[in-house]
Amino acid sequence: MYSMLLFLHSVTRWLLLTGLVYAIGRGVAGWAGRRAFTRQDNLVRHLTATIAHIQLLIGYVLYFQSPLTAYFRAHAKEASMPFEFRFFGWIHVLLMTVAVILLTIGSAAAKRQAADARKFRTMTFWFLLALLLIMAAIPWPFSPLAHRPYIRMF
Repeated sequence: MYSMLLFLHSVTRWLLLTGLVYAIGRGVAGWAGRRAFTRQDNLVRHLTATIAHIQLLIGYVLYFQSPLTAYFRAHAKEASMPFEFRFFGWIHVLLMTVAVILLTIGSAAAKRQAADARKFRTMTFWFLLALLLIMAAIPWPFSPLAHRPYIRMF
């Protein structure tokens, strides 16, 4: 179960990143081009937020099943703990939670704007903030914080 969740979390990451980049691109194009906020724009906004919530939920389940975070929770007060334990024990989960909160605020705020340009601007701003935070908190293979492969296999 744990390895399947890791794989699903890894794959869903790419769906979320693709959705965010696409939504931001549509937001910038719509804002700069003074386009109407269409049903497809709204669908992209909604699906991106939904994927983010699913990803966060999978991450929370992993957090409570991971042997790495279980070790962190049991030994959180040890100063000599390797940084990777602290990264997954609180930095990763905290930053990702904040990122999804920002994305949710942006999605809800964009939905409630009256003018199309304001919808695009609101969505672009909040989704970009969330994307930057997510990019910083992902344990990329080249990250100095923690190393993980691009896709976790079973």
